[in-house]
Amino acid sequence: MRLRAKISIILASAALVVTLWSGTAWAIRPDEILADPKLEHRARAIGTELRCLVCQNESIDDSNADLAHDLRVLVRQRLVAGDSDEQVKQYIVARYGNYVLLKPPFMAETYLLWFGPALLLLCAAGVAAIYIRRVSQTAQTAPLTDDESRRLSALLGDAGRKKEDS
Repeated sequence: MRLRAKISIILASAALVVTLWSGTAWAIRPDEILADPKLEHRARAIGTELRCLVCQNESIDDSNADLAHDLRVLVRQRLVAGDSDEQVKQYIVARYGNYVLLKPPFMAETYLLWFGPALLLLCAAGVAAIYIRRVSQTAQTAPLTDDESRRLSALLGDAGRKKEDS
């Protein structure tokens, strides 16, 4: 039984590794691949730096979207035309903006991309702190007055005697 469990774990791990490792192989179509291995390697390196505008958090090499396919073809066309890697990226950015880069440059127009998540987190923490403060303030009760303490003692004393009589 232990041997079967070990074999099952090994096979499941292998299947997971193969699935995760082959993600980009499924996205890039055979008709996109360049004959020159050096150009293809450059195209893949550039493709990992460009964001799929449909999927948004995937590179164009990882995405199966039609727009990602078009961008991969465009990158390869520019490389075949003789552009450098930087020229290809600049060409794509000129057409689609800095948002197409998975690591956008740090400039005034991209501050929201860089600081947006931190600002949202700080706002959420502020709202949570205000909510917790308000809930804790409403949950606190004023101490009992002497009259209320006597009445409570009387009620509890009567209740305690009734329980003892039963």
